[in-house]
Amino acid sequence: MTAFLVWYACVALITMVRGEMFTSLAAMQTALWAEREIATTINDYVQEEEARLAKLKQLASDMADHSTTVLQNPEKYLGNPVNAYLLIKGFTIDWDRDVTGEINSLKPDLEERIQHLRESLPSYEDLNGAVVALLRLQDTYKLDTDRIAGGDLQGTPSVSLTADDCFELGRVAYHDLDYYHTSLWMEVALNKLDKEINKTVHRKDILDYLSFSVYKEGNLNYALTLTEELLTLAPDNTRAQNNKRYYQKMLNDRAAEARKLATQRGETGEDTAKQEEEVVKHERQLDEYRNSEEFATYEKLCRGETTHVYKHRHQLVCRYHTNNMNPLLILSPMRMEEIYLDPYLIFFHQALTDNEMEVIKDLATPRLNTATVRNPKTGVIEPADYRISKSAWLKDEDDLVIQRVNRRIEASTGLDMATAEDLQIANYGLGGHYEPHFDFARKEEKHAFKSLGTGNRIATWLTYMSDVEAGGATVFPYIGVKIFPEKGGAAFWYNLYKSGEGIYNTRHAACPVLVGAKWVSNKWIHERGQEFRRRCGLHPDD
Repeated sequence: MTAFLVWYACVALITMVRGEMFTSLAAMQTALWAEREIATTINDYVQEEEARLAKLKQLASDMADHSTTVLQNPEKYLGNPVNAYLLIKGFTIDWDRDVTGEINSLKPDLEERIQHLRESLPSYEDLNGAVVALLRLQDTYKLDTDRIAGGDLQGTPSVSLTADDCFELGRVAYHDLDYYHTSLWMEVALNKLDKEINKTVHRKDILDYLSFSVYKEGNLNYALTLTEELLTLAPDNTRAQNNKRYYQKMLNDRAAEARKLATQRGETGEDTAKQEEEVVKHERQLDEYRNSEEFATYEKLCRGETTHVYKHRHQLVCRYHTNNMNPLLILSPMRMEEIYLDPYLIFFHQALTDNEMEVIKDLATPRLNTATVRNPKTGVIEPADYRISKSAWLKDEDDLVIQRVNRRIEASTGLDMATAEDLQIANYGLGGHYEPHFDFARKEEKHAFKSLGTGNRIATWLTYMSDVEAGGATVFPYIGVKIFPEKGGAAFWYNLYKSGEGIYNTRHAACPVLVGAKWVSNKWIHERGQEFRRRCGLHPDD
C-alpha cells in the first residue's frame, strides 16, 4: 500500500511538471506571435512615417527649388501677372488643400514656427486682388481668355494654366458678382478639363458655377442645358434641381409672352422674342457706351491706339534745356522734348541717373505702403480702389540723392521746391493702375490741400524709374496723349493756368502694368512761393 502511494505520488508529480512546461511553452509561442505583430505594427508605422516624411521632404524641395529659381530674377518672374496669380494661388488655395494637413502633423513647436512664417505669405485678400488685376488687364488690353490660359500674354510666354487654375480664377470672379468673367473662365476650364489626363477639378463643380453665371447674363437656354448636364453628374444636387424648374418656368413664361405679342403684331413668337432681346441688348450697349466714353478712350490709349489727331504736331521741338543758363544745367543741360503745346506738356530724357534711381528705390522699399489719395471733399488721406500701387514718401534729409534730385527739378522747372510735397515713390505691381484723375483740386474741392497751407498743385513732375515690358503708360484721355515709361525720363506739366484756374485737359491716368514692374516718383509743386517765379495772369486761360 505504501509502495502504491509512493508510485502514485511520483506519477502525479511528473504529470504536474509536464503540464507546467506545456503551459509555459504555449505562452512563449503566444509571446513570439505577439512580438511578430508588434514588429509588423512598428514597420507599418515606420513606412507611414517614411511616406509622410518623403512627402514633406518633396514639399520642402519643391519650395526651395521654386524660390531659388524665382529669386534669381524676381521682378521678371513676378512681373508676369499669370505667374503672380499662380504664386498667390499656391500660397492660399493650394496650400490649404495640399500643405495644411502635412504641417498639422508636425511637432507643435515646428508647426507654430511655420504658421508664424506663413504670416509673410499672401492671403485670400491678395488672391482676390490678383484675380481682379488679371481681369482688369484682360479687359484693358483685350486679351483673349484662351491665349492667357495657354501661357501667351501678348507675346510674352508664361506658364500654361490648368483647368483648376482657370476654375479658381472664375470662382473668385463669381464671388465678386462678376458673372461675365466667371463665364469666360469657366468655359476655358471646361475645355482644359476635356484635354487633361490627370483631372485637376471636377466637371460638376465647373458646371455649377457656369450654369448660374450664364443665367445671370440672360442666356436662359444655355443655363438650362448646363444645368441638365450637371444633374446627370450630380442628380442629388438640390440647388440644380430647383434652378432647372425655375429656368423652365421662365422660358415657358417668356414663350407665352412672345406668342401674345406675336398675335397682337402679326409676327411669329420666335422672331419677336429675338428682336426684343436684340433691342434690349442694343440699348444696354448704347447706355454703357455713353457712360464710359472717357474710359473707352483711356483704354484705347493704354493699348497704344491713336484717339486724337494733333494738328500742331509739326510745331513740337526737342532741345537742350538750361532754363536761362541755370548754373546747375550749364554743363549738364536737360534733354527736353515737347509732347503737347496746350496744355504745355514736356518730357526730359535721362533726367535721373541709374545710381540715383537705385538709391531712391532702396530708400523707398522698406517704407512702401498701400497707395493713398487725398479725399477732395475732406482733405483726408485714404486708400482708393481706383489707385492700385504701393507708395512711400522721401524727404530731403533722407539722403543727399533726394536733395540733388529736388534741386534738379527746381532748376529745370524754375519753380520753388520749398512748398512742394515730399518726393512720392510709387511701385505698380500686378495690374497696378491709377484711373483718370486730376492732380489739382477743383473749385468745389475746397479742403483738398487746406491742411498743407501751400495752395493748389500748380505743376506735376513725374519720373519713370524703370522700363516696363508691356503696359503702364501715362495717358491723357482729353487730348489723346500717351507716354510710355522710359527709365530715367520725366514728364512735366502745369496743372493750373497763370490765373489759378485748373487746366482740365491735364486729366490723366496710369494704365495697368501688363508685364513687368513700374517704379515712378512724383513731385507735386504748389502755388505758394511761385508768386515771382510764375507771375499771375489776368485772363482765366492765360
